[in-house]
Amino acid sequence: MKNKKSITTLVICIIVFSFFAAIIGIFYNNGNGVYEIQSFRGEIIEIYGKGLYRNDSISVVAQGKAQDIITIVLGIPLLALALYFSLKDSLKGRLLLTGTLGYFLYTYISYVFLWMYNPMFLIYVVLMSASFFAFTLSMMSFEINTLDQAFSKKLPVKFLGGFQIFFAIALCLLWIGKILPSIKDNVVPAGLEHYTTLVIQGMDLGFIVPIALLSGILLIKRKPYGYLISSVIIMKGFTMGAALSAMIISQYIAGVKMSILEIIMFPVFSIVICYCLILLLRNMESVTSNLG
Repeated sequence: MKNKKSITTLVICIIVFSFFAAIIGIFYNNGNGVYEIQSFRGEIIEIYGKGLYRNDSISVVAQGKAQDIITIVLGIPLLALALYFSLKDSLKGRLLLTGTLGYFLYTYISYVFLWMYNPMFLIYVVLMSASFFAFTLSMMSFEINTLDQAFSKKLPVKFLGGFQIFFAIALCLLWIGKILPSIKDNVVPAGLEHYTTLVIQGMDLGFIVPIALLSGILLIKRKPYGYLISSVIIMKGFTMGAALSAMIISQYIAGVKMSILEIIMFPVFSIVICYCLILLLRNMESVTSNLG
């Protein structure tokens, strides 16, 4: 694997800082508890009022604490395991590493730009930056022209690519359906609360949707980049899917109102992504000694 030392250093940094940030987010709970505020838009918002996320809403804290738990119990172990196998030039390890780094990149971009300012801000910036450079270096480490040789001809590219295309369209319609009524009626989008903009929806529509569409099409055509990007998306989606499912459960427990479409859509997609991951791993070679 190219850039082993740089990637290893960055990954260790991510593991240490994300563990610290997640532990503080979960267990630091000093404060007076829930209270209400009126946003400058005139909405009444319930604020968590405790710990690191004291200035965030009940809804966002329910999601954030769930994601912190998934980061500790799934994200960090996967990242460490993927690094171990990638250093042994395992293709599965390298793709898993890249996909898991995608999860950390997405997570800490959202923490930097969505969360209300808190004492972990610089830690979030470090994690966002380290994840970005580690992800970029990891993507650059593959010998793209020969990558398709590592996958079996039996890999069901139409199913995997078709699912990515379907997911991209469904996600796009979900978020557009949330945004357009607010533009038409000149009202605040549901769930914006006291935050400034729709960070997650912006990231999904700007990055996840077009990338999933492109990778799905390229995979169906059996293009080398299709194998690479699809593998990364599916492996990133596995971890992110677990986080989204945990968020939905956490919000339900906290009494947060959610649309029935979101409650059904994300867990179902998470299950399908798990199946896609199994298909991918079954049809992939274990070692990449001649693949970069």
